[in-house]
Amino acid sequence: MALQFVSSPSAVSRETSRELGGALIGEPSNGALPGWPVQRVFAPLLGATSAAIHETWLSDEPVIAGRSEDIVWRRADGLLFGVIELDEADFSPTTGASALQTASEEAYRRIFRLLDAEQVPHLWRVWNYLSAINLETDGLERYRQFNIGRQDAFLESRRGATGNVPAACALGLAGSPLSIAFMAGATPAVPLENPRQVSAYNYPAEYGPRSPTFSRGALVYPSGQEILFISGTASIVGHETVFPGDVVGQCREAMANVAAVLGEANRLSRSAPYALGDLAYRVYVRHANDLRAIRETLAPLVGAADIVYVQADICRHDLLLEIEAMASHSPEET
Repeated sequence: MALQFVSSPSAVSRETSRELGGALIGEPSNGALPGWPVQRVFAPLLGATSAAIHETWLSDEPVIAGRSEDIVWRRADGLLFGVIELDEADFSPTTGASALQTASEEAYRRIFRLLDAEQVPHLWRVWNYLSAINLETDGLERYRQFNIGRQDAFLESRRGATGNVPAACALGLAGSPLSIAFMAGATPAVPLENPRQVSAYNYPAEYGPRSPTFSRGALVYPSGQEILFISGTASIVGHETVFPGDVVGQCREAMANVAAVLGEANRLSRSAPYALGDLAYRVYVRHANDLRAIRETLAPLVGAADIVYVQADICRHDLLLEIEAMASHSPEET
C-alpha cells in the first residue's frame, strides 16, 4: 500500500473511497467538510489566495471507515488515520487536575484503546490543537496541563513516554476545541532526535511537571514506502529559547534545527537522501505582520518548496514561529 499526500485550495471533491484522512486549514465559505476524517484547523491562512486548504492522505487501496468513542477514523492495510475533538466544558476539573488535563488524558486513552482494538498499536504522527495554549490557569500554563494529561495516558496505556514516541506538534488556536489528529501503523516508527537539542521528553522540570511526549521526527514505513515526518520545530537550542523577540533569528534557528533532524533522517533512511527543498512545510506564525520577514528568510533555504502559513500561538510564549515538515520517498528511490 502506498500513500499520497495531496494539498488543494479547491472545494471539497467527490469522495473516491481512497481518502484515509486529512486536514482543513482555514475555513471554507460554505462551511462544507469532507466525508472522511478531517481535522478542522480553523485559523487564518497567511499570504494565501484561498480561504481554505484541504490536505488529504490518499491510499492506493480501498479504506474501511469507523467511529469509536468520538474518534472518526479510516484504515487500510495496517495503517489508520483518526480525528477526535473534545469540548473541555464536558470535563470537570478534579483535585489537582484541570478540565484540559482531564480531557487530554481521556482523548489519548481513547486513541490507544482504538489502536489496540484495530491492531495498529504504533502511534506515528500526532497533530494537537487547543485554545489559549499560553494562558495560565490554576497556577499552570495550559500547554503544561495538556502535557500532564498526554503523558499520563501514555503511561497508563503501557506506552513509554521516552524514546519511541510519535512525531507531533501542539499549537494554540483561538476558540478551538481540544483537537487531535493522528496516524498510526502496525509497524513501529523510527524516531528521530536532534543533536542540537535536549529531547523534549527529557526537558528539565522548569518546563512543567511533565515533559512533552514527542520525538523530533520520525521515519515510518507504509508498505513499499518511506515517509519522513518532522515535528513542530522552533528556535530552541539545548532546551532554551534563543533569539527572543527576533523573528528572523528564530526562523533561521528553527530551520537549523529542521536541517539537523533531516541529517538524522538521512543517516537512518532506507531511501535516497532528503533535502530541505524537497519537503512540504507548515509554518505557524504568532504575529501575522511577521509573515514577510519569515518568507524572505525561508526563500534562500528551501527554494520553491511548498509552504502553508497559518496564524497560531506557539507552545512557549517567547516563540514567534514553529515549522513542521514532511516528505515521502517511493521504493524506486532506494
